[in-house]
Amino acid sequence: MQIDVLGTLDVRAGGESITPTAPKPRQVLALLALHADQVVPVSALIDELWAGRPPRSARTTLQTYVLQLRDLITLALEKGASDARPEGLSRRRAKDVLVTLPGGYMLVSGGGTSDVRDFERLAGTGYRALDAGDFQGASRLLREALALWTGPAFADVQTGARLEIEARRLEESRLCALDQRIEADLRLGRHRELLAELTALTSRYRTHENLHAQFMLALHRSGRRGEALDIYHRLRGTLVRDLGLEPSPRLRRLQQSILKATPEAPPTEDRQPPATASLPGESGMWPPR
Repeated sequence: MQIDVLGTLDVRAGGESITPTAPKPRQVLALLALHADQVVPVSALIDELWAGRPPRSARTTLQTYVLQLRDLITLALEKGASDARPEGLSRRRAKDVLVTLPGGYMLVSGGGTSDVRDFERLAGTGYRALDAGDFQGASRLLREALALWTGPAFADVQTGARLEIEARRLEESRLCALDQRIEADLRLGRHRELLAELTALTSRYRTHENLHAQFMLALHRSGRRGEALDIYHRLRGTLVRDLGLEPSPRLRRLQQSILKATPEAPPTEDRQPPATASLPGESGMWPPR
């Protein structure tokens, strides 16, 4: 089975799509696909579909959606078998792929691919490479991880409470991987190459201190100290106006170090080891010299 949720939803069995067009069955499949090979409780599926206000017929209606998905799986398996797919494929039944278990349902991937799992594996390996000082490897691995994203998670799914939380979680993971990839690129001296990307990112994430710090350093190392200081003042204005907060002490120290430096002499800000378990913007980490 091939499972893609980092963008539009696309789930395939035997190379054939089993993704329904109707909104509610799509929600069911999206939640099952995200948690492939794990039991998804009936209560979680009902909460996703009806947000705490299920109709009396909720369980019966959910069973109808599951049957619709199994019909699509059956068609996909039959089509795969007729196209001379691997021998074992034709012997699988829809009930073997979408399994009913005590308390819930499970989508069995059969050792197939999942873009979420691939992303997490590549990103985790990239973080470890960064910790070990392999900046070239970290940049490459994190780029590969980020390339799996073709749009926002569940981009074409009408998300309920559960999928909305999962989408936010995945976006935080994506942003963390992006932050760390930029970290690796700065370590490799690619500051000029990063300027256009950081211009867009800081415009989108207007209160993300680490991205702004990276932008300040990239500008400063490109001989554009005045613009680097402008970024600090723009961020400070946004933080004070929107959140009632001053920039963190580390960001203020970075500003002072740029003020005291010449364009050719990058600031001597201390760098802590990456804290990859932290949320983006909360690790206290700054790009290296």
